[in-house]
Amino acid sequence: MRHLRAFLAVAEEGNVTRAAAHLGLTQPAVSRTLAALERHLGLRLVDRSTHHLALTPEGVAFRDKAAAAVAAFDEALDTGRLRHWPLRLGHAWSAFGPYTTPLLRAWRERHPATPLELLRIDDRTAGLTRGEVDAALLRGPVHAPGLVTEVLFTEGRVAAVTADGPLGSRTSLRLADLVDGPVVLNTVSGITTPELWPPDARPAATLTVANTDDWLAAIAAGRGSGVSAASTAAIHPHPGVAYVPLDDAPGVPVLLAHRDGPGHPALPKLAALAREIVARG
Repeated sequence: MRHLRAFLAVAEEGNVTRAAAHLGLTQPAVSRTLAALERHLGLRLVDRSTHHLALTPEGVAFRDKAAAAVAAFDEALDTGRLRHWPLRLGHAWSAFGPYTTPLLRAWRERHPATPLELLRIDDRTAGLTRGEVDAALLRGPVHAPGLVTEVLFTEGRVAAVTADGPLGSRTSLRLADLVDGPVVLNTVSGITTPELWPPDARPAATLTVANTDDWLAAIAAGRGSGVSAASTAAIHPHPGVAYVPLDDAPGVPVLLAHRDGPGHPALPKLAALAREIVARG
């Protein structure tokens, strides 16, 4: 665990000196620990050729595994959580859409001994690959190794446009209506990419942001338009943003995902309840 924590600190700080300060160790101690980990793995995890350290491709792949291992270790030693082991359910921005409140209420009624913690984490897998959650509600295709996914329902897409702009009063839009101005893309946790448009009709410009809050702020300020799943309109209303249905955009699958292998013992109950609530409508 000491080796993993040292590596994660270096990966986070991008600098051995700052990583050492974060860990309360000396710089040589952190360097030796990192080198020992690389020898054990037979892999170079960190590129030391520049002043600002960068992870190698192998280091990037190992980071998520190391973070998951450290999170699992810390959780196993948390005696308070052992008494009432919560089920941590991650999401990147719109949770379970219209079914969010019914799910939380039904879970509390049926499984009061197991708290269900709904956590928003700005990450494409909502913290699942890093071990921060036990399961996650995800949207769109997810290409991450070691995950098991189940499609629970499919929702339409909407355009998010500046409320007092020329598109804000429209009752419906098409993807082509958005291409003349910048399209705001959440490249950290979002699902919209230029590939949503046909190759010969893609947006003239894009603006990238890192989370839903910045995405909304940019659109409200008139810096561009966006595309999201329909439930975003209900979960994230904004006085400066109008959500307009998109007639020609493909639907978005909403997935329940968890890591392959043994997980939280309440996962099957969560999946069954989610299916039940969707079936009730």
